[in-house]
Amino acid sequence: MKLSHTPVDSIEMFGREVFVKRDDLLHPEFSGNKARKFAYFLEHEFPGVQKVIGYGSAQANSLYSMSALAKLRGWQLDFYVDHIASHIKTQQEGNYARACQNGANIIDLSELDDREGRDTLTYIEERVLPEEKMAVFVPEGGRCGYAEFGVSKLAGEICEWFKEQGLLSLIVFLPSGTGTTALFLNKYFVEQGVTIRVLTCAAVGGDDYLKLQFEELSDDVIYHPEIVVMPKKYHFGKLYREFYEMWQRVCNTGIEFELLYDPLGWLALEHYLNTTADKTPVMYLHQGGLLGNVSMLPRYQRKYGD
Repeated sequence: MKLSHTPVDSIEMFGREVFVKRDDLLHPEFSGNKARKFAYFLEHEFPGVQKVIGYGSAQANSLYSMSALAKLRGWQLDFYVDHIASHIKTQQEGNYARACQNGANIIDLSELDDREGRDTLTYIEERVLPEEKMAVFVPEGGRCGYAEFGVSKLAGEICEWFKEQGLLSLIVFLPSGTGTTALFLNKYFVEQGVTIRVLTCAAVGGDDYLKLQFEELSDDVIYHPEIVVMPKKYHFGKLYREFYEMWQRVCNTGIEFELLYDPLGWLALEHYLNTTADKTPVMYLHQGGLLGNVSMLPRYQRKYGD
């Protein structure tokens, strides 16, 4: 099971060379960056723990990855979702279907009588965790201190490659949901004193939301990555023609990317390179998540054609 030491490839994008850290080649059950975020749970003992509790979308990469983690550890996964769309329940592939095959207990809060207007996190904190004494709770998308363990190992791999290449400086670019990977990468680089900086863009909730996520993980702003501000506001999960066109363009390099985060990531990188004079070498972090293309690609094809 490959959970570390992925290769770095080189592609041509935006008229220049872009290095790609291939975390999509990590074991598929952990959808790329989840192998990094969940490494702590795989490599440490949790005496007495019988269950892992998580929450998020019914289509989330973290759902499938947490189900794989629970299966490996012999734990039960209780995964709470706000709702489950009817078409997701009928899919034979994708994160939801695979998680169910792994034995995940997926709890739809819209069907519970005691929700009483609580959001998902509040419901878990008030109604679930007080009763679960033998469980580990993992916040949405793996946004927790546990993630630093595995992300630091990723940062170490990047530093090793950086030194082997004899580079003087490097930008590591990745799109962010909770910003966990971006922040812990940047923290590592700052603490090691290397000339590598992290740039990211807000794929979920906007720039202010992402800044709040950084603050919750670390109140030391020196660790906070730079956020590329886009000229247009994009809503998470919405199907934009420019997303589909960028995805097709970057996949033509011979590497498949996912359709939820990567299109915005590549658009943001293009925007940054076109609006600055920065000639620093760039590495794009491929975080995997390709299983989600099973449901996303047909939606784009129906809307915009092949």
